Amino acid sequence: MASVQFTIVIPTGITPKYISISTKSASITVNGGAPTVVSCTGSCSATLQAPIGNDTFAAQLYDAPGATGNILSQGSTTAAIAQGVANTVSITFAGIVKSLTITSAGPAILRGVPATMPVTVAAKDAGGNTINGTYDQPVTLVNADTSGATTLNVSSVSSSATAVSVTYNGDNSFSGTTITASDASSGNSPTLSIANSCVRLTTPSRGFYPCDLQYAYNLPTRTRGTGQTVAIVDAFDDPNAEADLAVYRTTFGLPACTTANGCFRKVNQTGGTVYPAPNAGWAGEISLDLDMASAICPNCNIVLVEATTAGFPDLGLAVNRAALMGANAISNSYGNTEFPGETGVDTFYNHPGIAITVSSGDGDFVAGTQYPASSPFVTAVGGTRLSVAANSRGWSESVWNTKAGEGAGSGCSAFEPKPTWQTDGGCTFRMVADVSAVADPATGVAVYDTYAAPGWQVYGGTSVSAPLVGAAYALAANTANLVYGSYPYGHTSALNDVTAGNNGTCTPLYLCTAGPGYDGPTGLGTPSGTTALGSAVGATAALAAGAQLESLEAAPAERLCSVPAPGEAACYALKRTDVP
Repeated sequence: MASVQFTIVIPTGITPKYISISTKSASITVNGGAPTVVSCTGSCSATLQAPIGNDTFAAQLYDAPGATGNILSQGSTTAAIAQGVANTVSITFAGIVKSLTITSAGPAILRGVPATMPVTVAAKDAGGNTINGTYDQPVTLVNADTSGATTLNVSSVSSSATAVSVTYNGDNSFSGTTITASDASSGNSPTLSIANSCVRLTTPSRGFYPCDLQYAYNLPTRTRGTGQTVAIVDAFDDPNAEADLAVYRTTFGLPACTTANGCFRKVNQTGGTVYPAPNAGWAGEISLDLDMASAICPNCNIVLVEATTAGFPDLGLAVNRAALMGANAISNSYGNTEFPGETGVDTFYNHPGIAITVSSGDGDFVAGTQYPASSPFVTAVGGTRLSVAANSRGWSESVWNTKAGEGAGSGCSAFEPKPTWQTDGGCTFRMVADVSAVADPATGVAVYDTYAAPGWQVYGGTSVSAPLVGAAYALAANTANLVYGSYPYGHTSALNDVTAGNNGTCTPLYLCTAGPGYDGPTGLGTPSGTTALGSAVGATAALAAGAQLESLEAAPAERLCSVPAPGEAACYALKRTDVP
């Protein structure tokens, strides 16, 4: 036998491989014999007797005295022991991982859609101590659903949370309860927690979530929007607006936006708090608009201005009120067929330095050009069908056209002059649309509305695309320098050009059929970051595929018309453009 000095140093601060600063004792064995227990205060030291020759030394570290409590780390080594010399033994510990937290601020890992996403991994030992240092063992993630397993190769797990990638092909979403992990070094099976802001929830089960929309349009949602205000203009009152908005934002982990914290304000068209009569149909519109503004710009303040009726005079006054309240962007999800004298209404929408977005309509090309989308003072927003795609973007878009009479509106105005920034040759007047975003109810969005509604629903229509683009303008934080809807025309390379689909039959073809460059139904295209809306700041995360959605047949949009005001020759009221 020979004497062996066995010392484990446990420094403070940066620590070696998985040796925890919580270590209180160690158990050391030689060739599997009886353990020697030593206490640890900054280091673990012991003088052992070992046979001459090659011996196997093993040690386990504990977070309690007397080799009790949780095993924090373990390791073994073989050393040649000689007689009459100073024998020393060192062990490289390959710690025991008892829990992993995998976090992603990135895109969704979605049911049925193969996806690779960047994640950060933090490890804890059995005592709940965060592991500092590096770990070079792979961790295998085994999914309990029908698709089998996936492997996360962790090249470095440390307090600095080095990013790695995970590939998942599951039928279900990551949910912590369907995934287990195995540490290849120790054979341990730690619990696994998935922290991903874009996980799919049980309820709602359909419709795009905020994270889907953010990644589909490459928007810097998490880092922009503070100090900006998005105004929503609608008719009548939604008594549940603030409460429903709170459910939507809480469900998707968005920051609270309430009257109490100053983020949310609700006023009538004169700026007061005596609200119009409630209306179930418009309440759904209000919920949709508020939810979309929240999804795209959760750091923005929101002002809801409720017009007394759905007539132009009242809705126009509501737009003016929103401008007076300091809105950077004003969304208008309503419209009606053009009419003589509409240019006299344009003054309500003439607010340079404010991004005013308007739905292009939901009646296809056959419904005719809609007002106020045809006003030269607004950004007219068309509609697309948004789908998962195996391409570099992860998404594809085509013109929304569910059936005859139900699809994105477009056309050439009969009354409004052509803005100088529009150069399409087939329309001598104002052309609709300018830009576009998702609107097809079959690839619709999750909305929460409880006023005469069941709560979670899927909505479509250009009522989705108008507030979406309006909030994206606010993200760009440059509306003070905008000249009506002109900015995207000088920045077309920062838009996703939509080249497939149509919303009817027409001549010239581009008025109703998508193609390279400008077309009526989708305008110049859909946002890709905020560069085309006033800012060169792009998204902060990689793009990824979106949700695999069930087909949902849309119900007819409700048509609302107020009593004509004195002196009006006809009822030029405005119609909601949402499609439940």
